[in-house]
Amino acid sequence: MNEGMVVFVRAIIGFFSLLIFARIIGKEQISQMTFFDYILGITIGSIAGTLTTDLSSRAWPHWVGLITWASLGYLMELITLKWRYAAKYLDGEPAIVIMNGKIMEDVLKKMKYRVSDILLLLRNKGVFNPNEVAYAIIEPNGDISILKKAEHLPLTPKDMNIAVKSSGISTEMIYDGMVIEENLRQLNKDKKWLYKELKKHGVKDPSEVLLLTLDPGGNLYIDKYEDHIQKVTDIGDYKGPY
Repeated sequence: MNEGMVVFVRAIIGFFSLLIFARIIGKEQISQMTFFDYILGITIGSIAGTLTTDLSSRAWPHWVGLITWASLGYLMELITLKWRYAAKYLDGEPAIVIMNGKIMEDVLKKMKYRVSDILLLLRNKGVFNPNEVAYAIIEPNGDISILKKAEHLPLTPKDMNIAVKSSGISTEMIYDGMVIEENLRQLNKDKKWLYKELKKHGVKDPSEVLLLTLDPGGNLYIDKYEDHIQKVTDIGDYKGPY
């Protein structure tokens, strides 16, 4: 019972220490993290875990180690923000791996990438032929950025000199069967207008609606609880009970 209480207290200390350090060091998403950021996070988490469960040693050395690793991580972040050259060596820099459809073999060797790795990254971006690529750049976080050749870019309204209105951000009018009256007022709408629109779409009551949104162009999106889809597409191949 005594050991359990010690673990409980240590867990609280480790949890809030990690929370504070995570807020201080930054809010990068996993996809934005460099390899060093990833290793730093694992190490700090491992120290916090040891702080919680290693009852054979005193808690304060682990906590000092936790503070030291977090402080060094924060220091490296400040250095990379202040000095561009330091960021170049600590975080790495983008590298062009495909230029005008040609794979840069020397760059791949320098970055320790295989051609198959680049082809995999291209396929993840929907590109199956390197010849379609004008430039492909490996970012410091290991992701790939692609600029296709002009003839392989999708056609846009601007290319055809067609004026289009911006759809803007849709506003929720009904969510989970509940009318959001505040949003109605912000858009200068009322319940009378809402019920009229619902009636046009064969809906008798807002409780039948899972989600209803309105965009700045006046387009309504309505998703009812009962969609009455005749045949639901199943992309799975497992015919088990779950």
